[in-house]
Amino acid sequence: MPPRSPASSPSPSSPSSPSSRSSSGSSPAGSPPSPACPPSSRDVLVGVLRAAGCVFAEDEAELILTAARTPDEATAMAARRAAGLPLEHVVGWAEFHGLRITVEPGVFVPRRRTEFLVDQALAAVPHAGVVVDLCCGSGAVGAALAASLGPVALHAADIDAAAVSCARRNIAEHAGHAYVGDLFAALPGQLRGRIDILAANVPYVPTGEVPLLPAEARDHEPLTALDGGGDGLDVLRRVAAEAPLWLAPGGCVLVETSERQAPAAVEAFTRSGLTVRLAEDEELYAHVVVGTRVR
Repeated sequence: MPPRSPASSPSPSSPSSPSSRSSSGSSPAGSPPSPACPPSSRDVLVGVLRAAGCVFAEDEAELILTAARTPDEATAMAARRAAGLPLEHVVGWAEFHGLRITVEPGVFVPRRRTEFLVDQALAAVPHAGVVVDLCCGSGAVGAALAASLGPVALHAADIDAAAVSCARRNIAEHAGHAYVGDLFAALPGQLRGRIDILAANVPYVPTGEVPLLPAEARDHEPLTALDGGGDGLDVLRRVAAEAPLWLAPGGCVLVETSERQAPAAVEAFTRSGLTVRLAEDEELYAHVVVGTRVR
């Protein structure tokens, strides 16, 4: 799974921001002018966030005001954000592929660039009936695929129990099933040879680069969702090796990686006997390896 980026933060949903009070009357002649209007709640939150170094302070303040039930709660939420908590953990959700995905504290936050993986899966198998979201985190990828495909047999799995608990909430409306376990070992055996789309948003940050990640990812997301081993491809290689046993004929496995790691990732998929292509989106800086079981 990729490191955090500003693009992964949810977009404002155009809430109405509070404004400073104004008086419709005028001061009597000779009387002292009215005192300056106090700053609005939004202005106060923006100041707190900007002082903490939040690049998108205005947008984040709007989201907090929308999510908070009271002014005191908004103040507390802004304080948590200023202390370094990911915005999505503060407001409790992330926007992903047109959906509002619940994101609980300690769970990996879905990145906007991963929407490209979803789009590639939909293009590759537009009539998929069996979908698996492996290394599911919040279940955002599985939920997005099911929302676009219509009725499917949806399954999700992650080694982190907190992530699976969150994923269950996000895939419930699609009658999805979520399991705790290590990659394919978590899945029901009857799925072998039947999966049309296997989306595996594996961790791919090299171990030595994890300390270089932004603090909000490093300190608030599980290491298992970030650390991909020495060169970042340990988990990817395991998925590539076993995926052909689980895919239906014509089914595909999709894995996100970095530009630097893409050649080695393609090689791993090729060695497993899959037909492989690399899809890229320069705007999102997204790289997805797509492996298809031909027969």
